[in-house]
Amino acid sequence: MTAEHGLDAQASLNRSAAMASSAVALLLLGLKLWAVWSTGSVAMLGSLADTMLDLLASLATLYGVWLASQPADREHRFGHGKAEALTAMFQVVLISLSALGIAWRAVQQLMGGVRTEDAEAGIAVSLIAMVATIALLAWQRHVIRRTGSLAISTDHVHYQSDLLLNLAVIAALVLDQYVGVSGADPVLALGIAAWLAWGAWGASQAAIEQLMDREWPEDKRDRFLAVVAQHPELRGLHDLRTRTAGNRDFVQFHVWVDGRMTVTEAHRVMDEIEDKLMAEFPGLEVLIHPDPEGLVDEGPMGAEDLLLGAAPTVEQEAL
Repeated sequence: MTAEHGLDAQASLNRSAAMASSAVALLLLGLKLWAVWSTGSVAMLGSLADTMLDLLASLATLYGVWLASQPADREHRFGHGKAEALTAMFQVVLISLSALGIAWRAVQQLMGGVRTEDAEAGIAVSLIAMVATIALLAWQRHVIRRTGSLAISTDHVHYQSDLLLNLAVIAALVLDQYVGVSGADPVLALGIAAWLAWGAWGASQAAIEQLMDREWPEDKRDRFLAVVAQHPELRGLHDLRTRTAGNRDFVQFHVWVDGRMTVTEAHRVMDEIEDKLMAEFPGLEVLIHPDPEGLVDEGPMGAEDLLLGAAPTVEQEAL
C-alpha cells in the first residue's frame, strides 16, 4: 500500500467515525427530548443540551475530517490538515457553552426546590444512551488507533463524558424519586457541568499545540533520528524542525555530507534518506537541505549535531 492510499484509508475511517457520532447524537436527541418532557429533570435537561451540542460538534467533525483529507492545492500547499485542529477548538467552545448552561439551570433549580417526575422514563432513556455511547466509543477508539485524528479524539473525549453524564442522570433520578434526597438532581447537574468544563480544557490543549506547530514528542523525534542515523554517508544532522497538521507530519532539517560529493551523489543520499523515513512514517512530508561537512549557518540551537548518540535501535537495524 502506498503512502497516499494509506492516507485515503485513514480519511475514510475518520469519516465513518464522524458519521457514527452524528447518527448516535440524532438518536439520543429524540429520546432525551421525550425524557425531559416526561421527567422535568434538570440533570436530564443538561443531558439533552449536551446531546444537542454533541450533534453540532459531530456535524462539525464530519466536515472537518472531510476538509482535512483534501489534497494540497494552490492556496494550501501544505494541505488542509489543520482543519481538524480548528474543528476540535469549535467542539471545545460547544462543550464549554454546554457546561455553563447546565450549571446555570442547576443553580436555578437548586434555589427553586423543583422536584423531578417519572423517574422510570428518564432511567430507561439514560440506559439506552449509555449502550449507544459505549458502541460509538469502541468504534472511535479503533479509528483513533489507526489514524490519530485530533478531531475524532476530541469527539471521543466528549462522548466519554456522556457516559458519566448519563450515570449522573440515573443517580439524580433515583435519589430524588426513590430515596427522597432533596436537591440531588441539581447538585449532580453541577457535577456534570464541572466535568464537561474539565474535559473542554483538556481537549483544547492538544488542538492549541497543533495550531501552534508544536514539535513532535521526544519519543517520536528519537525514533526519527534513529532512522536517519542508519545512513552511512551522513556526517551529522542539524536544524531539525517538526510539526503535525491533522493526519500528516512535516519535517525539515539540514544534513552534513562530504563536501567533495557531486550534486548527483548528494541527491542520491537525500532520496535514500527519504525512502527510509517514508517507510517508518507513512505520508511524511520531508524537506532536506544538504550542507558540506562543517558548514554552520544557524544559531546555537540550529547548529547542534542531533545524530550524536542517535544510534539505530535493534528493531530499526532489522528493517
